[in-house]
Amino acid sequence: MKTAGVIGLGDMGSGLAKNLIKNGFETSGFDLSDTRISAFTEMGGMAKPSVAEVGTHAACVFVMVMNGDQAREVILGDNGLVANMAPGGTVILSATIKPHEAVAIGSEMAGSGINLIDTPVSGGFPGAQGGTLTMMAAGQPDVLDQNADAMQAVSATIHRVGTNPGDGQTVKACLQSLIGSIFSATFEAAALAAKAGVSGEVLLNVFASSSAGCGVVNNALEKIIDRQFVGTGSHIATMHKDLTISLELATQLGVPMQTASSAMQVFHAGKTKYPEGDNWICTRVIEEIIGAELHR
Repeated sequence: MKTAGVIGLGDMGSGLAKNLIKNGFETSGFDLSDTRISAFTEMGGMAKPSVAEVGTHAACVFVMVMNGDQAREVILGDNGLVANMAPGGTVILSATIKPHEAVAIGSEMAGSGINLIDTPVSGGFPGAQGGTLTMMAAGQPDVLDQNADAMQAVSATIHRVGTNPGDGQTVKACLQSLIGSIFSATFEAAALAAKAGVSGEVLLNVFASSSAGCGVVNNALEKIIDRQFVGTGSHIATMHKDLTISLELATQLGVPMQTASSAMQVFHAGKTKYPEGDNWICTRVIEEIIGAELHR
């Protein structure tokens, strides 16, 4: 039987695991949360007590953690994947981290006999759970071919964006600068409509049928008008982190990013006021300033 592993079984990692299992992979996993481990075993996964044991079991391991420090420890730590996977195995770095962090991880893995695919994903919680994620995959062509079945199990669209570690993360940083900006503009438009007395249903119908309508806008507006600000699988900390990565890359390259920088401030305000909320909760911060709310 084909074997795979997942490190990090939260909103995104649990979706990866579910779809690997669904597609016939004997899937092992590790997470620090007992609740997540229980949910993983209930779906048919093989819980392991450590990262090392996942690495020992699996031919490829998806790493879906929150930041670069965690990714580095999982991959390169004394009890990490590189030290415990069989030669020819592959680490699939699906977490979003800073491009230079992925470059450094790849450099330290060189000569280890373990392959690296740098492939952050887009699609959020629905995409992860539905197996419809978009992958921005960077790796050697033969390694990508070797792991195509595992990647296809969790993704509907796989873009080969480069061959070097960091290439995938760089494309993701560009993407998130755009998505964050679209989110911010949607939040502001929703607040403007609320103050003007426009109903949320009217606004959604018009936006969805206009040239501005897209998955990002439509989903955000639906969450806003239904007042679903928590527990939708799109925690604000993730986009806040991603915009931070985008802007740091822009600073390194000397690229002006006025719109993304403004979006960052909107997300910073939302995360500061409502740290447990989801992306759309930024709208509430604006609504509180203007004294109006947008409802369906």
